Amino acid sequence: MLSVNNVRVHYGMAEALRGVSLEVAKGEIVAMIGRNGAGKTTLLKAITGLVKLREGDIIYQGERITGMQAHAIMRLGIGHVPQGRQVFGDQTVEDNLILGAFTKIKQQPRQVRDWLEREYTRFPRLKERSKQLAGTLSGGEQQMLALSRALMSDPEMLVLDEPSMGLSPLFVKQILDTVIQLRKEGKTILLVEQLAAAALSISDRAYVLSSGQIEMSGTASDLLHDEKVVRTYLGA
Repeated sequence: MLSVNNVRVHYGMAEALRGVSLEVAKGEIVAMIGRNGAGKTTLLKAITGLVKLREGDIIYQGERITGMQAHAIMRLGIGHVPQGRQVFGDQTVEDNLILGAFTKIKQQPRQVRDWLEREYTRFPRLKERSKQLAGTLSGGEQQMLALSRALMSDPEMLVLDEPSMGLSPLFVKQILDTVIQLRKEGKTILLVEQLAAAALSISDRAYVLSSGQIEMSGTASDLLHDEKVVRTYLGA
C-alpha cells in the first residue's frame, strides 16, 4: 500500500533521514520506534507532504506522491495525526472535526454529517463537549479529537505520531484500543510511538529508526523479544 524508497531529508546542512526505505501493506499496523531525534516525525511528515525530500520516492497505492502538496496527499486517502495533537484551540470540538473533512464537505455534505456522528459514537466524550473550545479539553480528550479529526476525511491509511504522549495510562489504553479497532475496520496504520513495548504489542511488523536510518526491522513479536531492542528501547 505504501512504499518509501531511499528517502533523504535535510534541514539545512543536517541530514535528518539518510536513505530510509520501508513498506506498509494494506490492513497492517506497522510500528516505528526509536529514540528522540531519530527522525521518526520527519519520516511521517515526508510521507504526508509536510517536508520536502532531498532524494528518494514515496509510492502510495501505486501512485507516486513524492513532491505532492499535503492536501493532495490527504485527498488520496492518508490521514495524519501529528505529534502534540495540534488541535485548533480557539475553535469548538465540532468545528475541529468538520475542518478535518474540508476536502470533502462540498462534494459530500451528507456523508460528512454521517462521519461526524460516527466519531461521536467512537468517542462519546467528544459529543458531550462538541460546543466546547478545543483548547479547554484535557490532553486525552485533545488526542481523541486529533484522531477523530484525521478520520473525518475517511482515510484508508493513518499515520500516527506519538499518540500516547503526555497521557495518563487510562487514556493511553483507550487510544491503543482504538488503533486496534481501526485496523479491524479496515484501516492501515503506520504508528510512531515512544512506548515501544505497547506499540510492538499491537503491531504486525516494526522498524527501528536510529540517527535517520533503519537499524532493524522484522515482525513486531520478534523485535519485542530481541535482546538489543529490549535493552535499548524497552527499559530492561
